[in-house]
Amino acid sequence: MAETAPPPQPVHDDVPPAADAPPSSARASLPDKTTWTRREPLWRHLVGERLRQLRHLRGETLDQTARRAGISPQYLSEIERGVKEPSSEMIAAITGALDITLVDLVSAVADRLVTVRATLGGPTCRAAFALAA
Repeated sequence: MAETAPPPQPVHDDVPPAADAPPSSARASLPDKTTWTRREPLWRHLVGERLRQLRHLRGETLDQTARRAGISPQYLSEIERGVKEPSSEMIAAITGALDITLVDLVSAVADRLVTVRATLGGPTCRAAFALAA
């Protein structure tokens, strides 16, 4: 039977490093992710925020946009609030209903993430965020 890797552990400031962690001098040269990872928004939150903004700019209700996208208003609401992580097919349906391209959505979300990261002191390579999406 193949051995599986243990699940990743959450970052805690008060927990000493694992026995197999690099020595403290090596860790000191690594970027301190704890300054920005805790407050960094999830991708689904930023996607939902942008979809809601676009829907409001069009002056549409959840019902109107959801009907054109072929999804329920409740599901669209959950996506907009960042409760659900939609599939690429759902995102394509919603962007189509809002008359925007997937590239426009991903670009706007990447721009927002770069802004948030810069504010929190994290890396800000916009191209990496757009490609990761």
